[in-house]
Amino acid sequence: MTALAYTVAFEGVDARLVEVQCALSPGMPGFAIVGLPDKAVSEARDRVRSALSALSVALPSKRITVNLSPADLPKEGSHFDLPIALALLAALEILPHDMVEGMVALGELSLDGSLVPVIGALPAAMAAAEADRALLCPRASGAEAAWVGATQVIGAESLSDVIRHLSGQTQLTPAEPGEVAPLPAGRDLAEVKGQERAKRALEIAAAGRHHLLLVGTPGSGKSMLAARLPGILPPLTAREALETSMIHSLAGLLDEGGISRQRPFREPHHTASMPAIVGGGRGAKPGEISLAHNGVLFLDEFPEFPRAVLETLRQPIETGEVMVARANAHVRYPCRFMLVAAANPCRCGYLPDPARACPRVPQCGDEYMARISGPLMDRFDLRVDVPPVAYTDLDLPASGERTATVAARVAAARDLQAARYDGLAGMRQNADAEGDVLARVATPDEAGRALLARVAERFGLSARGYHRVLRVARTIADLDGSEQVGKAHLAEAVSFRLVGLKEG
Repeated sequence: MTALAYTVAFEGVDARLVEVQCALSPGMPGFAIVGLPDKAVSEARDRVRSALSALSVALPSKRITVNLSPADLPKEGSHFDLPIALALLAALEILPHDMVEGMVALGELSLDGSLVPVIGALPAAMAAAEADRALLCPRASGAEAAWVGATQVIGAESLSDVIRHLSGQTQLTPAEPGEVAPLPAGRDLAEVKGQERAKRALEIAAAGRHHLLLVGTPGSGKSMLAARLPGILPPLTAREALETSMIHSLAGLLDEGGISRQRPFREPHHTASMPAIVGGGRGAKPGEISLAHNGVLFLDEFPEFPRAVLETLRQPIETGEVMVARANAHVRYPCRFMLVAAANPCRCGYLPDPARACPRVPQCGDEYMARISGPLMDRFDLRVDVPPVAYTDLDLPASGERTATVAARVAAARDLQAARYDGLAGMRQNADAEGDVLARVATPDEAGRALLARVAERFGLSARGYHRVLRVARTIADLDGSEQVGKAHLAEAVSFRLVGLKEG
């Protein structure tokens, strides 16, 4: 007797359909699982046996063989428990074969037969929809999976509920999508005293998804500024929310099935390892750059990160995706993030202050910033010096624009970009524009071209730097509501680009 059930195996954010084949044959009683299972999958036989025993289902005195096909695809995770149990129950003629085969199932079984929530329900629902099947999962995972909307999602509390549903005794209610988490009230930009130039850089970076480097003495407000960046970013679109949530689903970060429209803001410590930042480890899990997809990756104490970790950021910044290649896995994750980095000007931090700087000035500053390689530094669109705020200014009332005012301008600029790049694959914001598209949308006027030519010749701008100046100028023009990139827009873009550059 044989029976089939279906589940998924995860390859990055993609879920591949897996056929669970169960056969009962004469011979010595045993329970074997084949098809490249990991330890958690191999242990499913004990959990399934105990769960069936709790339901008073006795296994026959036959050899039970479960094959997970395709056999050359590694199978990892405890979510294989439920489909293995369903295939076995169908082979025992307890459940109808057509009902079991018409669903994609995933879920971990407790020893008493209850279902434990698992990660990856959202990408599993996408795979089920593509296969034109319903998804059967633990009830706690149903609200998350139901966001797909293209397929029916059935959430169950226990294996006994599943049996009654598939045998037609009691129908389970389809799961409903979880609530959209409200956007939290962020910190107000007006609370930051002074630092008007840094605030302007934050606005430009948020409007065009440009990478930003803040350099200043300890306590000058770099982290304070970065913490207020999420408040001026527009909410995730429906498409972006689904993309981001699929990654967070694999990482187990979705709270009770709710999907947030808040853009991710990830801030790993500078002691984080390369797998933690880029992705990898057991199962090639997504790293911080992927968890920051469509959001912000904030790296404080930037030069303190290991050099090898920083260099791995160069390719993902350009391509918007990362390939995690390991001996047993090659997984691709999206990572379109905005990089915001903060750094002290030197090891002691007081390079600009003659009264407090160390005796090795200015060599100590050159050595410290040299930890950031030239090619990586070239990828920052905006570089800002953040000077210390005088203590006499700290008692002054809050000044400057509030977060809501800046956020409205950022949202208007992003709406212009959404219309501009509609239908262009891989382009959503000005930071994505390249080639003929960039030449078309960011062609400066005559005065602007002359200015840019002089800057490129005098300061030796690389081709990448030249194009990044054009992208930033296009964003500044969008914030001004201007169709044409003018000399003033280019001058401001160049002023942010030339910080830290020496005349060639």
